[in-house]
Amino acid sequence: MKFQQRSHWSGELGREMSFNVYGHAGKPVIVFPSSGGSQNEYGDFGMIEACQDFIDRGLVTFYTPDSYDNESWLNLWKSGHDVALAHEAYDRYIINELVPLIRYESNWQGPLMVTGCSMGAFHTINFALRHPDVFNVAVALSGVYDVRFFTGDFHNDDVIYYNSPIDNLWNQEDPWFLDQYRQNRFIVAVGQGAWEEPHIQDTHRLEAAFEAKSIPGWFDYWGDDVAHDWEWWRVQMPYFLACLEDEGRLR
Repeated sequence: MKFQQRSHWSGELGREMSFNVYGHAGKPVIVFPSSGGSQNEYGDFGMIEACQDFIDRGLVTFYTPDSYDNESWLNLWKSGHDVALAHEAYDRYIINELVPLIRYESNWQGPLMVTGCSMGAFHTINFALRHPDVFNVAVALSGVYDVRFFTGDFHNDDVIYYNSPIDNLWNQEDPWFLDQYRQNRFIVAVGQGAWEEPHIQDTHRLEAAFEAKSIPGWFDYWGDDVAHDWEWWRVQMPYFLACLEDEGRLR
């Protein structure tokens, strides 16, 4: 398997940003780490090995950028407004800097896929809903989708609101966004075992919003033995990749 450890300067963030690349061909997949995780996390916890068959067959290439969570949602010293502004800079980094680099180097002109576990699942849904023209496949494993989990009540702060998928999806009336959502593929999975309770609740709430907006989505609730842990995410991700391959979505 082709592997690269990379970094590049981000003008949006004013720092060098690291990312890893796993694979040689296929649909580019941006992987958001779990809370404060690094670009190495996905590989270190066996997720790349679990998905290696799809990589080796040239169906997908995984790009694992470093997180920015410690400057945004996980920063306890900033106000909710300021952590949301920090995330907006990370959003611009991904969309304006990393995605164009991926397109140029891979010669991939179509939409990308996005995925992540735990906090990475929050990012997955947030980016997929905000940028449905960039990401047409999203696989979110064991996430929370209400930004209050990080900020508490945000009242009328629009910067925070637009990063809370459960809130802004309910109020989304723009036909451009809704049409894109209805064409894209959303897979949202959660276990029903240890440490999954808040993630189960938010998955149900997100599912209700999808149904209210007539957006197709696969909301998959695994058994009560399935914990909020890498052991299960290593099972879930290749399972969903196989389903996406069968659906013809990995192209």
